[in-house]
Order: sequence, then structure tokens, then C-alpha cells
Amino acid sequence: MYILYTMSFIRKIKRNGKVYLAEVENKWVDGRCVQRHIRYVGKQVDGETKLATSISDAEITQVKVYGPLLVLNHLASEIGLAELLGDYGKEILSLTFAHCLDYKSINRMERWFERTDLNKLLGIENVTEKRLLNAMDYLEKVDAELLQKNIFEKVKEKYKVKGNGVVYDVTNTYFYGKKCPMAKHGKGKGGVKGRPLIQIGLGVTMQEGIPVFHKTFDGNVHDARTVQEIISMFGRFGMNHGLIVYDRGITSRRNFLDMKNLKWDTLCGIPIKGREKKLVRELIKKQCIINLDNRAKLGKTVFYVVIMPYEIYGIKGTLAICFNEQKRREIRESRYDEILYAQQLLKQKKTIKQGLRKYFYGNGELNNKAIIKAEEFDGFFCIFSTSPVTKAEFIRIYLGNKDIIEKAFKSIKGIIRLQPIRHWLYNRVTAHVFICYLAYLLLSLLKLRLKEVGISPEEALYELETMYKVYLRDPKKGFTLSRVVSLTKTQENILKTIDKNLVKS
Repeated sequence: MYILYTMSFIRKIKRNGKVYLAEVENKWVDGRCVQRHIRYVGKQVDGETKLATSISDAEITQVKVYGPLLVLNHLASEIGLAELLGDYGKEILSLTFAHCLDYKSINRMERWFERTDLNKLLGIENVTEKRLLNAMDYLEKVDAELLQKNIFEKVKEKYKVKGNGVVYDVTNTYFYGKKCPMAKHGKGKGGVKGRPLIQIGLGVTMQEGIPVFHKTFDGNVHDARTVQEIISMFGRFGMNHGLIVYDRGITSRRNFLDMKNLKWDTLCGIPIKGREKKLVRELIKKQCIINLDNRAKLGKTVFYVVIMPYEIYGIKGTLAICFNEQKRREIRESRYDEILYAQQLLKQKKTIKQGLRKYFYGNGELNNKAIIKAEEFDGFFCIFSTSPVTKAEFIRIYLGNKDIIEKAFKSIKGIIRLQPIRHWLYNRVTAHVFICYLAYLLLSLLKLRLKEVGISPEEALYELETMYKVYLRDPKKGFTLSRVVSLTKTQENILKTIDKNLVKS
């Protein structure tokens, strides 16, 4: 008789609808294979291995970031984002999640990826810097407009989002380095001077603040010109009628006419000049703007609004002349502070800001006439609408939605770390912006889900940071398993609010 033993392995045994795990080994006895049971290991429940031994006997082998990524991946999966993104969808998602949480730079992504459970959540291994750069290069090859359209269609389907109102604005971001052909010297909006810029146009839904589209432009393109390219996208996105809201820096004759031809209504800020100056001066002279009939509130801020029929570039609509008394005081006091500081500098024979020189005569004395002239329209602003709206709606739609788009840019530039951009190649610049756009999309969807509990997306992701997945190993039997650390009550509420199934997972 001869006996030949093989290495042991784990066998699944199905009994009464359950799957049990046993360590077994095969042995050959006189040319026949005989299986020998060594010990019972545990069982499988919903695909997870449950060990028979106490978890206290197990060794911790890895601790992975899990909670925030579970939520972001759930939101992305609901709209099929990885599939929409194509061949490098999972790599692009890993970059997108990183921008939402802890993005540093691509050459440090490998280390960050290893600290997370993304290999399990996304089903990818060995994420390298090269693969991530290939993913960014891949984004340059896809039709960005079509991709955004398809993503927005999925979002509309899942979240019942209305696309009949769009808030549009333009921001810019700056570069380190001077080799990107898109980067041009223009008027920066973030206070950074002397660095090349690119322009980014962003459109979000009026009601929910969900991004519909974005487009990247050269840094020296005027804000108003960006709309001319954006307008043509509305029809291709299936948005055939609605209301577009934008700031006075984007207002132009061509934009008004293009919107009218598309049968879109416009509600926008317009600069106080020419005819508008005369109208505001008349109201000031008559002292008829501050009264109860003209009062409108937005939150705790009080405005006084006078509306009248008006026509711009041959387009009929309604003009709202608005006044904010608190803003008037703030502007005036800020100006006074600057003038007084400049006065001290002049006495010390020092240079002052170019914009403050008009408030002084050549001998350094104050030019009070210039100060009074500058104060004339403090606190006033004008809004024009081609759609009939009430006084309160002028304020709510214009300022309320202006606040939405400003918060979107603040989120993209701050939390999502849009700037500064260090990529030089054109395609990697546009890919970087696209990934920031995707990150903001996920944050805006998370905000919708958390609306009822009053927690911001940033607070929720921060709260979930301590929701780790711990990987364990049984030292006696060599088996591994994973456990999620016990949830706090707040973490459980967040997950339940987003989707009750997340607590189970």
C-alpha cells in the first residue's frame, strides 16, 4: 500500500440551502483519490466568509478607508457612471473620488489608493501613475459634450431632475508653469496675479444645483463670448425651452438675441449705465424706492425693488431696479477705510492703489466730489427678465441662483481642488477640469440625498472617514475575513438617508 497526500484546500459543502466551509485534503491510496476532512472552518453568508473561530483570535492585516468611498461609489453606480465613462471608467472614478476626499496629485495616487478599499469597490488592482495618466489622456479622445449629455440624462431619470432652468456663470483658474497653450493672461477672479489662466463655464439646474454641462476656454476669452458656444448645447441636450440666469458680466446683445431665437427666457443682471443710470437717479431724486410696497426679503436680507416694462436690444421684458441698504453701508465703509489708509500713505510719500488716486487732488487733499460721485449707485443693481416675474421672484431667482453657482465654483475650487493646475498638456488640463466636474456632480447628488437631515456633503463624508474596513486573518487556520468597524449613530443615519441597503452592505 502507498499513500500520497496533496496540499489541503477549502471545500464548499451545500446542505439544507446553506454553504459550509471545510478544510480538506486529497490523498491517493493505491491509485485511488480519497478526500480526508481536516476541520470545519465556517460558512458563507451572502458571499461573505464567516469563520468558526472567535474574531478575537484573528490578526489585523489591513485597515482600509471605506465609508466615504462606499457612499460615493453607490451614487456613481446608481447612474452607471463607470460604464458611461468607458474603457478607463474605473480609473477615472478613482480620481474623482480622490478629488472629493483627499486629492494631492497623481504621482501620490498609488499610495492613497492602497489605503482605500477601492480595489474591492471598483474591482481594479495595481493602480499606477501610468494607468491614471492614460485615463486622463483617454478623456481627451471621448466626445465630452455627448458624455455630459448622457450623464445628465441618467441623472434626470434617477432623480427626476427638471432641466427647464439653468444658472450659468464663468470662473477662471490659474496655472503653475507657462507651457499650456490654453493658459492665457486675463483678468483673474481669485486674486492671484501674474499667472496664466483658463476659463471654465458651468451650467447647473436652477432647482437642484446639479451640473448640466461645463466647457473649458482659453484664459483670455471674455465671459460673454463663452455663452455663444454654450447656447448651442441646449438644443443638443434636449433642453428646448426654459429660463437661463446669469450675471451682468455675461450680458451682451448677441446673447439676448440667441436666447430669444432658441425660445429661452433670460433673467440676468445688467450694468447700471446710460438709460439705467437715468432711471436710478430719478428714483433717488423722488425718494420713492424705500417703502413697504417695494420691500422684498431673501432670508434675513431686505431689498427694495421697483419693476417696470423695459426693452433691451429690441427685446421686451421687465426691468427691476433693486436696492440693498445694508450693502450700501458696507461698500461705503469699505471705501472709506481704503481712502483713509491711502491718505496716510500719501503723507508718508508712499504709492497708493491706482483706483484710489481719483479721490485725491495733486497736493494730497481729499477730492470730496469724487467720493460723492462714487457713492451714487452704492447698493443698487439692475435685473432684466424676458419672463414675467414678481418683485420677490426677481430677488429669489437672481440672487438665490447666483448663490448656487457661486457655491458650486467655491466647492470646485476648494473642496475638489481645481486650482492650481499643474498639467501642461491641453488634454490633461481639460481632463483635470472634467474630473473636478464629475466630483462636483457626485457631491451635488449627495447633497440632494441629505437634504432632509440638513447635513452638508462635506460634513457627511468627514463623519464617515472613521468607518473603516478591517481585514483579519485566522492565525491557526490561515483564513481571512473583513469587518466594518461599528457604526456611530450619526454614520448609520447618514447611510440610511442615502440608501437603507448601505447599512446592510
